[in-house]
Amino acid sequence: MIDLYTWATPNGYKVSVTLEELGMPYTVRPIDIGKGEQKQPGFLRINPNGRIPAIVDREEGDFAVFESGAIMLYLAEKAGKLLPTDRRGRSLVTQWLMFQMGGVGPMQGQANVFFRYFPEKIQPAIDRYQNETRRLYTVLDTRLAESEYLAGEYSIADIANWAWVRIHGWAGVSVEGLPGLQRWLAAIEQRPAAQKGLTVPHASKLDSSAAQAQVIASAQAMVQR
Repeated sequence: MIDLYTWATPNGYKVSVTLEELGMPYTVRPIDIGKGEQKQPGFLRINPNGRIPAIVDREEGDFAVFESGAIMLYLAEKAGKLLPTDRRGRSLVTQWLMFQMGGVGPMQGQANVFFRYFPEKIQPAIDRYQNETRRLYTVLDTRLAESEYLAGEYSIADIANWAWVRIHGWAGVSVEGLPGLQRWLAAIEQRPAAQKGLTVPHASKLDSSAAQAQVIASAQAMVQR
């Protein structure tokens, strides 16, 4: 059994969707990052970096794994799915997973901060991170013009990138003119496991101004910690 420590964020969804796709049983342990629960001693024993998500594998002597990409690799290897066993196939998946970890996540995350959460509107910073996020989207689109999924077959690389790109509008970044990316977004959105994973630990509501204000307030509190 896997204990999943998570919250309703793109990085959290990366792991919950992966678990759903793998069909692995897990117990949800919500960590309210708006209240700073990720900085409490109990959670820091699991993830010393104080960030969600993290897992504890009860079948492996309460083995803890942190960093979303590392968790995805661990789970895919454990289940023998969503990650090829041959060297080339595994490398392709790992490359596109690292592309998200080192590129899409950090750049789009900063676009979110400066476009939505930062108390001041610093336009050069907004432009910088939105433009770089859009550039990374074009890299994905170029790849998806020639391949149904990023590494050929559907994999953890697709889940990782999709969890972020799907909320492009929240960062103020358009996907217009990127047909491969749009096709891929729609295809993954229709997967039952993806839909279920987005409800863990709860569905994120951005469909009203009040809900958006609540998300922004929570994110601002987290950014200041």
